[in-house]
Amino acid sequence: MLELYALLIFMLLGALIAVENHDLLSSVIAVGTVGFGLCIVFLYLGAPDLALTQLVVEILALVILIRSTVALTVPETYKGREFLAYLMTGIFILTLLFFSSRALSSLPSFGAPLMKVSKEYIALGTSRTGAPNLVAAIMFDYRALDSLGAAAVLLVSILGVITILRLKGRK
Repeated sequence: MLELYALLIFMLLGALIAVENHDLLSSVIAVGTVGFGLCIVFLYLGAPDLALTQLVVEILALVILIRSTVALTVPETYKGREFLAYLMTGIFILTLLFFSSRALSSLPSFGAPLMKVSKEYIALGTSRTGAPNLVAAIMFDYRALDSLGAAAVLLVSILGVITILRLKGRK
């Protein structure tokens, strides 16, 4: 539980930095840390499907936002700050690796059922649904709306990327 509180504090600090910072690129990066922190929280809470969707959407959003905010050349004000940039990048990567390893180590071993419902799915899934295999029974009968929602999130994010890149390309 302590890890969740630490991640929550990390995400709140990222949000505060994003709001209070006057540099637009730094604010975009701070918002990205909040999204990646949420991805790790989803992993820690045992929802890898949500974590994967959050990761894909966060990466796409960061690519769009950074592409929109960064000029073709780096301004002269950033010269001499390379050490600070490398230091902050290293701290972020180490923090991300630490919390990711904690979240992934708390997951059960591969193939171990998490709940009683999964045992019922395995035992009666194909006979109750009439599906040709167990994966199809779970994906299209038991979790159809969840799969549709995840596909809709990915579709909307891809359409957003295409729209913004086309607008940038026309100018």
